[in-house]
Amino acid sequence: MSALAHGPHSNPPPQAGEGEKSAGRVCPLDYTYQPSTLARAPDFACDVLYAVGGLYGNHAALKAVNVLAAQERTRPALVFNGDFHWVDAEPSWFAEIERGVAPHRALRGNVETEISRLEDIGAGCGCDYPETVSEDVVRRSNETLLQLRAETPPDARARLRALPMHLVAQVGRLRLGLVHGDAQSLAGWQFAQESLDDAGNRAWLDTVRAASRIDVFACTHTGRAALRDYALPSGRLTVANNGAAGMPNFSGSQFGVITRIATTPSPHQPLYGLARDSVHIDAIAVECDHASFVARFLKRWPAGSPAYESYHRRIVNGPDFTLAQAAAR
Repeated sequence: MSALAHGPHSNPPPQAGEGEKSAGRVCPLDYTYQPSTLARAPDFACDVLYAVGGLYGNHAALKAVNVLAAQERTRPALVFNGDFHWVDAEPSWFAEIERGVAPHRALRGNVETEISRLEDIGAGCGCDYPETVSEDVVRRSNETLLQLRAETPPDARARLRALPMHLVAQVGRLRLGLVHGDAQSLAGWQFAQESLDDAGNRAWLDTVRAASRIDVFACTHTGRAALRDYALPSGRLTVANNGAAGMPNFSGSQFGVITRIATTPSPHQPLYGLARDSVHIDAIAVECDHASFVARFLKRWPAGSPAYESYHRRIVNGPDFTLAQAAAR
């Protein structure tokens, strides 16, 4: 969730105990996994999949995603790939998000991981902030996490703690890797837009493609959307980062974004997308009752609160990021 407060970075994730990393800047060791872990039989198969990353507690966006799903001829599989909680640090609001997500497949993001721990390990928000981010931003994220953790009931902690860090799905001829961060860390940033556009990362992408046997990665975490397609020595690889389902993604906008991956064309007009191997991969706008979300946000997070200082401007005006920067290349 931390990415909403700043732009993405391409630093490799630091490890716990490395140097003098502080809460919010460290990547806990239990966040990491090998790309080869994804070279397994699919956990499930479907014809239509919605990757709903970064809902961030937006109750109105959750309702809007269900409306989009109901308009499909084939009921889609919804996968909430992490950070579906964040600003919902109020008992009834938190419970509403839990009820909406629980019937579907879900991954734990850094938010769910840190609010569900049996004890505080000093990771703060688990955001893996780089040194270029100010201490104020880090502090606000850690304070927001603490307030959310205080509103997380024991039964919810147990459920969230049991969620996986990744899933493998089959859609048509394609193997999908559903992750929160990247192919090797729950809080990884190698699927951030800047990293995806860095030619120096092609060797890493090729290694990941070969080890995981994944055709398409659907991710979130960075808070900025990007759809990229690569011809690599190990094969074709597509990365679809939906940015945020529950926050505006582009300057001057108020809609969230989800990734739709399906064997049939979308009934909704895609913001951008591509087709490969008879599968459609599209970014779909999540137009919701934005005023309702803003009102609820301000009631819980008034001016001066940590979440207000970090996210209110983005919620109202969108980030300094354009649709053209996210669109497929």
